[in-house]
Amino acid sequence: MTAPGFSIRTMSPADLGLALDWAAEEGWNPGLDDAGPFHAADPDGFFLGALDGEPVGCVSAVRYGADFGFLGLYIVRAPFRGRGFGLSLWRAAMDRLAGRNVGLDGVLARQDDYKTSGFRLAYRNIRHEGVGGGSAPDGLTDLAPVAFDEVEAYDRTIFPAARTRFLGLWTRQARGAALGVVGPAGLRGYGVLRPCRRGFKIGPLFADGPEAAERLFLGLAARAGREPLFLDTPEINPAAVALVQRHGMTPVFETARMYTGEPPQTRLDHCYGVTTFELG
Repeated sequence: MTAPGFSIRTMSPADLGLALDWAAEEGWNPGLDDAGPFHAADPDGFFLGALDGEPVGCVSAVRYGADFGFLGLYIVRAPFRGRGFGLSLWRAAMDRLAGRNVGLDGVLARQDDYKTSGFRLAYRNIRHEGVGGGSAPDGLTDLAPVAFDEVEAYDRTIFPAARTRFLGLWTRQARGAALGVVGPAGLRGYGVLRPCRRGFKIGPLFADGPEAAERLFLGLAARAGREPLFLDTPEINPAAVALVQRHGMTPVFETARMYTGEPPQTRLDHCYGVTTFELG
């Protein structure tokens, strides 16, 4: 039972900015422009917990399509932990996603807790850190001239649900970059680079094979300059692990990708970099 005076409300865009500040304090290094695309993904999918009007915690429960959801941004500020606020936020999120296959990227220390709520481990995602720079190879195109329908259709083969509003903003971030590889049959891969509180992150990095993924990685790394560069790789894809090893990137953090149902049947062998741990 939580303390009197605790309430939960749907976040405003300003609230979401506050939650991302908390995420930065936790060391999660969110993007500088994440709030807009995040909110567009599901405006009613972000919850803020407050005690007597003071924000103390948050969680996201983003609905995708009719049968998939993703839970993230699960934070209770340190001075307010151990008082049941996190459990109340968790229940609000799970209630909103009831009846769906729900995914999350959880810290490994909480994996057993998530199992008690019905989540099962699918695989690990590993954050790797390196340094940007270098020269972009030939064979890349800015993603903007590529028809958005084509980008969305390609994304849908790897991400388990349509995410039109999110993707429209995510691939057009003013301070980021989005590149594609286009062949005779159309789009063969795309990647997005975005500035973060520290350095840059690449995500997603989706490609038909190692050669296209390599070109996209090099092109995006060149746009980052000599700044810290991060890529969240699914361990289940050996080619993704080989890519970061080839470029001397170091593992710095990992999550447990878990689902309440069966892992979605998508082309994980085409996923070289996760879009974002918060939204999947």
